[in-house]
Amino acid sequence: MKENLESIYDTFNRKRYIHPDPIEYILRYSTVHDREIAALIASAFAFGRVSQILSALSHVFMIMGHSPRLYIEKGNEDKFSRDFKGFVYRFVRGPDLVELFMGILDILSHYQSLENCFVSGMSQDDETVVVAIKRFVHHLVDRHNPGYLVANPDKGSAMKRMNLFLRWMVRKDNVDPGGWDRVNAGKLVVPLDTHMHKISRKLGLTVRKQADMKTAEEITRAFKILCPDDPVKYDFSLTRFGIRPELDWKACDSLIGSNKE
Repeated sequence: MKENLESIYDTFNRKRYIHPDPIEYILRYSTVHDREIAALIASAFAFGRVSQILSALSHVFMIMGHSPRLYIEKGNEDKFSRDFKGFVYRFVRGPDLVELFMGILDILSHYQSLENCFVSGMSQDDETVVVAIKRFVHHLVDRHNPGYLVANPDKGSAMKRMNLFLRWMVRKDNVDPGGWDRVNAGKLVVPLDTHMHKISRKLGLTVRKQADMKTAEEITRAFKILCPDDPVKYDFSLTRFGIRPELDWKACDSLIGSNKE
């Protein structure tokens, strides 16, 4: 299985396969302080059809300008509300985005960066980042309610969008830009969406039908056997199937079919 997965990784974990993917907006920013804010916002919108996600993000980042960090730091609730008046993306409205920005601003005011806040909730004894995610989200929504943009970590969901955010910020390779050096990549959890869930079942990494946190952790443990220091290494390359129009499920089956044994 590892040999086949490595082959898929070597073939598809390349910048030429990024589009369409929200990560293309994170890669626009050269500083970690801009990138972490862009990554949190982009991951918050990572639900629904990818074309619609990219359209919404294009609008958001156009308004935020060349530096998401400066936009947040120099802004306030009134400015955010004016800038995003009438904004709509599926279940999200302008006020939800304002609440997310205000939560980010609170964290920056207290911790100077999102990374500092996240690291403050980590413990060396934690097997994964799940506990730290819960603490980070509680900081983010302590005084604000961004609605559907931030999932409640106490309800057992797979926290796909937060895990995706962490993949982007912690891992560093041809696709993931990294920048957070104080979070151990070996503790990351697979960002479990419908594509990764389907592929993981094909690979025999789980038989669970519910794409919840228990399933995400089970799949992560299986990948950890293959890559103890980087269990989410194959996430990007595997999820190209079903996202990229030229990479259909039949192509995926031909590449991973022999792994079922």
